[in-house]
Amino acid sequence: MSEIRDAAMSSKAWPFEEARRILKRYQKAPPEKGHVLFETGYGPSGLPHIGTFGEVLRTTMVRRAFEQISDIPTRLICFSDDLDGMRKIPGNVPQQDMLAEHMHKPLTSVPDPFGTHESFGHHNNAMLRRFLDTFGFDYEFYSAREFYQAGQFDTILRRAVERYDEVMKVMLKSLRAERQQTYSIFLPIHPETGRVLYVPMKHVDAQNHTVTFDDEDGREWTLPVTGGNVKLQWKPDFGARWAALDVDFEMYGKEHATNTAIYDRICEILGGRKPEHFSYELFLDENGQKISKSSGNGISIDQWLSYASTESLSYFMYQKPKTAKRMHFDVIPKAVDEYHQQLRAYAMQDVVQRLNNPVWHIHGGDVPTSNMLVPFSMLLNLASVSAAADKSHLWGFIQRYAPETNPENNPDMDAAAGFAVRYYHDFVKPKKVYRAASDLEREALSDLRDRLVGYDGPLDDEALQSIVYACGRDRFDPLRAWFTALYEVLLGASQGPRFGGFIALYGVAETVALIDQALAGELVKSD
Repeated sequence: MSEIRDAAMSSKAWPFEEARRILKRYQKAPPEKGHVLFETGYGPSGLPHIGTFGEVLRTTMVRRAFEQISDIPTRLICFSDDLDGMRKIPGNVPQQDMLAEHMHKPLTSVPDPFGTHESFGHHNNAMLRRFLDTFGFDYEFYSAREFYQAGQFDTILRRAVERYDEVMKVMLKSLRAERQQTYSIFLPIHPETGRVLYVPMKHVDAQNHTVTFDDEDGREWTLPVTGGNVKLQWKPDFGARWAALDVDFEMYGKEHATNTAIYDRICEILGGRKPEHFSYELFLDENGQKISKSSGNGISIDQWLSYASTESLSYFMYQKPKTAKRMHFDVIPKAVDEYHQQLRAYAMQDVVQRLNNPVWHIHGGDVPTSNMLVPFSMLLNLASVSAAADKSHLWGFIQRYAPETNPENNPDMDAAAGFAVRYYHDFVKPKKVYRAASDLEREALSDLRDRLVGYDGPLDDEALQSIVYACGRDRFDPLRAWFTALYEVLLGASQGPRFGGFIALYGVAETVALIDQALAGELVKSD
């Protein structure tokens, strides 16, 4: 254990770097609350998207890293701002007209358009928890509605009234002149309509902890700020939540980065200690646009899991969190194969290397062994050339290549075969475009065909790759033009696998037949 802790204290893996920053908070004394608190926030204005999952996963990775370098207990809270007013109707949910009737009501007061939960906010909270539970996260769920109404926020809300001018001074500096005239950190919830009101305060009573305002019809109201009658604007709410819960670490997207100083200062004004924070870059859709809950663009968690394992998604999330990443379906095969490459490398690594390996952080140190004998990208090409209708079709090739394997003893391989067939039919098949070979390419393909016909060796990747090289080495400069030709002429794709390995998996005789089809122009005709 001491060897791991020593290595963790110098590891350059980003979760350990963050964990060491948190540990510095308690160099002099342990936390009075008895634990280190990690928090993630969720705005349930739309269905949870993959970025929400990534935030919890990455926070969990930092938490696990912290637990390797410290004996201080930890907690993780997922906080849903479900008292927020519905300011926009998500485009990917039903009953749009019905939802329009409930604009600006707290999300937990808006009827559920799916008809399955008490409210739209409750529905989205349940979706989030289902996603998180699927991945086995250890977390506690907090609802803003319950937090406010149960009085858990009352102490901080009273303090916000007492220090109203000081908090407002911080906020007004960040606002345009016209917004300053009407802004208040408090958002009353109308006693009759239930709507969240964006109105200026006529009076803030620090002694009685009440606010007085006119509603949209000009009627004056006075409400206590406690008990869920009033909520905070989202920027003050951030800092207030840190103070109320005594949060030690929270990460969020870069859109919040410019507000960090505001959150920190409000937390301090309200009597809290600002947490350590980590700003990550955004996920982008296929067009380079930010993934959004309300627009529903990008990949959902369920969509990713239709084509690949949960671990491959976790691997994608681990990589370079401070770099914006395009997240579309075409990133899945690479993530799957790289994840298994890291699994295989882990078995041969020392302690320092293991702690820097993404799979340590994905599995919390309990790293499994990869039994993916065939790369996912290779399975996709196999599904393509064989026009596989189901995974049993692929198993015929896999078992000839590796006779000792079977679906029962290789569940990862079996799942990957099923994922590959589905991915092929949904994404590869519609885009396959074969082309005819040039004269030089026909010459090289004929040479490869003849050498394969005369080959009587084992289905060995390296031996077959040497034959492929020999056919192109003296004909193509650069040599990659030869491999591009193989992919475009034989596979109908712009890129592909290591071709010797492909022949070993697909079969020598089958590859000869494929070349014959290409030379006869049959593949172009079938396209």
